[in-house]
Amino acid sequence: QLAGKWFLIGMASRCDYLAEHSHRLEATAVRVTVLDGQSLAISTFRKLDGICWEIRQLYLPAQAHGRFLLKGRGYGSKVDVVVGETDHSSYAILYYQKGRSISVKLYGRTSQVSDAVADKFEQCVRAVGLSEDVTYYFPKYGFCDSADEFHILDGEL
Repeated sequence: QLAGKWFLIGMASRCDYLAEHSHRLEATAVRVTVLDGQSLAISTFRKLDGICWEIRQLYLPAQAHGRFLLKGRGYGSKVDVVVGETDHSSYAILYYQKGRSISVKLYGRTSQVSDAVADKFEQCVRAVGLSEDVTYYFPKYGFCDSADEFHILDGEL
């Protein structure tokens, strides 16, 4: 049910990189493909210096429904991914936990979500101890749909 195209609407995270580069956020689109009925192949499309890139990741199924594991490179770089709330047709709120740090992302089937969904996202952000000063909203225009073969990355961003 998560399969298909999504747009990254907002993200809450204490990530230093995000804080320092928040003025350079680019419109980000994601394509989700379900593999073997369980794993998710995630292709994230975004611009970097005006060039469209595709970042490919594999979310492996974890013990419970709606939980996934994203393995990074190197020891201790795994990320637990939990689908918090979704109605599959319009929005999804996902939690990403790496060690002790947690991030919350809001995805929409379109580049805008209703105020009710935005409020729900902000409630989820506060519930995990994050605040609006570490919540970032992404541009609603300038999306990439594809990248050429020289601009594909396998791994995490």
